[in-house]
Amino acid sequence: MTKTTSEITKSDPWQQLKAHTRARIAIGRVGTSLPTKEVLDFGLSHAMARDAVHLALDVDVLAKQIEELGITTLQVQSKAENRPTYLLRPDLGRQLSEKSAEHLRTIRLSKPVTLLIVVGDGLSSLAVERHVLPLLVEIQQQKPSDWSLNPLVIASQARVAIADEIGEILGATITAMLIGERPGLSSPDSLGIYLTYQPKVGLNDANRNCISNVRPEGLSYATAAKKMLWLIKEALRIKASGVTLKDESDVAVIDATRPLLT
Repeated sequence: MTKTTSEITKSDPWQQLKAHTRARIAIGRVGTSLPTKEVLDFGLSHAMARDAVHLALDVDVLAKQIEELGITTLQVQSKAENRPTYLLRPDLGRQLSEKSAEHLRTIRLSKPVTLLIVVGDGLSSLAVERHVLPLLVEIQQQKPSDWSLNPLVIASQARVAIADEIGEILGATITAMLIGERPGLSSPDSLGIYLTYQPKVGLNDANRNCISNVRPEGLSYATAAKKMLWLIKEALRIKASGVTLKDESDVAVIDATRPLLT
């Protein structure tokens, strides 16, 4: 007697857990193998992760969208001239090209920059395209009234540490790097935020605070903006970031009426 598909495929008894995570759990089995649907889904996720790494960011379109929010933008490039070089030479993605560095040195800002937001394509331009704009909207809504987001720098072929050089040249007190994170098989579009107090060339990850997995399926834009603002406020208060600064934003309330610098 021929068995039906439902009789051949055995469901995992932990099905209810799938409602709480995108991790590959409770996927069932067919004999000693996976169901065909799960094999195909895995292949699709793998292809999406590979595409996210290689997909180029349309910087001009992003700059126009950001400027429509009332934020001025500057565009820079790392020493990695193209995507293959960027992937093979992470060190070049951490450094500004000579042309971009010289361009930033010629800029004369009207007032000191307390916070400098840098947007980098990173390892997932898809994350930047999908999440930077709604995150910026949340930041604008939650930020202290005396805080300006101008200018914002968009960096191409960028790694996290490139924000240190950018911030040092522009004299920023703190940088917030919004960058596409390394894609996973369930998250090809995860956005990360890296905060660094007194940025300068030569710092390492111990000097930064990271907020990761910013996307609707992970950390919401509102929560990410809240955490980011709290950490910035505390970094300015204690004059440090990284391992010295502990994230207690979940039990703290931001007072938007207080100035960032006292």
